[in-house]
Amino acid sequence: MDLSLSPRDLAFRDEVRAFLDEALTPDLRQAGRMTTSVFTDKDPSLAWQRILHKKGWVAPAWPVEFGGPGWDEMQRYIFAAECARAGAPGLSPMGLRMVGPCIMKYGTPQQRAFYLPRILAGEDYWCQGYSEPGSGSDLASLQMRADSDGDDYLLNGSKIWTTHAHFANRMFCLVRTNFEGKPQSGITFLLLEMTTPGIEVKPIITLAGEHEVNQVFFDNVRVPKSGRLGEENDGWTVAKYLLEFERGGGSAAGLKLALERVRTMAREEVSDLGEALLDDPQFRGRLAAAEIAVEAIEMTEHRVMTALSAGKNPGPASSMLKTQGTEAMQRVDELAIDVAAHYAGVHQPAAREPGSNQTPVGPEHSLVAMPRYLNNRAASIYGGSNEIQRGIMARLVLGL
Repeated sequence: MDLSLSPRDLAFRDEVRAFLDEALTPDLRQAGRMTTSVFTDKDPSLAWQRILHKKGWVAPAWPVEFGGPGWDEMQRYIFAAECARAGAPGLSPMGLRMVGPCIMKYGTPQQRAFYLPRILAGEDYWCQGYSEPGSGSDLASLQMRADSDGDDYLLNGSKIWTTHAHFANRMFCLVRTNFEGKPQSGITFLLLEMTTPGIEVKPIITLAGEHEVNQVFFDNVRVPKSGRLGEENDGWTVAKYLLEFERGGGSAAGLKLALERVRTMAREEVSDLGEALLDDPQFRGRLAAAEIAVEAIEMTEHRVMTALSAGKNPGPASSMLKTQGTEAMQRVDELAIDVAAHYAGVHQPAAREPGSNQTPVGPEHSLVAMPRYLNNRAASIYGGSNEIQRGIMARLVLGL
């Protein structure tokens, strides 16, 4: 496999690097460093989105006709890798990477014209209403009902683990419109406003002590049928399409950045023998094993990119990358915890806040070690648990 960049790609990489060097303010870089999960806090995330939108680079995978930059697979890969290398804050994936592509494929012309420009500009901040109490990985068993009432649906039930629902002004939601027959055939995909009367958002505080997820309750919530995406009772088709964009773990570029952070920490911390932890043979062996895993993920990403560039379907590679990427990320998190040692156990969320004047207990690099470790435990569960992904690989690759 030839991994060298063409002169055109090298010129593009240099252009991206120059833009990031100029556009990423110290505050935005700090927000990237202090991010402890998939989601950066709303304010810095939207600030960075507005900068990228002005440049025309906010949606690398979107077609030109919908506001994308028209990049090929290699350019998108280079851009993602350079953003990770520069420590840019993440953008919320709910609109740009998840519901946006679904609206392009299944939306009416009116829905596309209304929603897509607002997603690009960050005017709408989306959350995902999928999981329910008792219906997590078995999504087809969801029970939140939507009863037809003229031009509207009346929604009753609840959704759980709803990330950033307390910030969102819109939700894409799966509801049950038919309780007979095959469970998948009675599900409908809706787009709705979070300010609609009857919606109540209650916080769930994570193990990391953070308010990122919520439970959302619906009590006779009236949603216009014009907010339906696709046909009634065919929401499962839309949901499966969206999962193609949701599944993923730590990309190789992001994992390499995380490994470099661990390496830097280990240079500064001292082992029991009084030398730099990075010089400890046992630690170096574990670090090398993690690096090998990340290199393997990078090679798989390049194979997928090559297949996509040739117009081929990469098949079960997304399941492979999701499984290996999330587990490699968790392995790196464990290394960071070991380096931070007792400082990792200090709960000090205020010191991680943007602009905080609170002096951290211990080295600054230890601030996010434990929250990242705790938050990323969920990475091998959401988007289809790794056990489910292994079942897909067993069936499609091994024919079991």
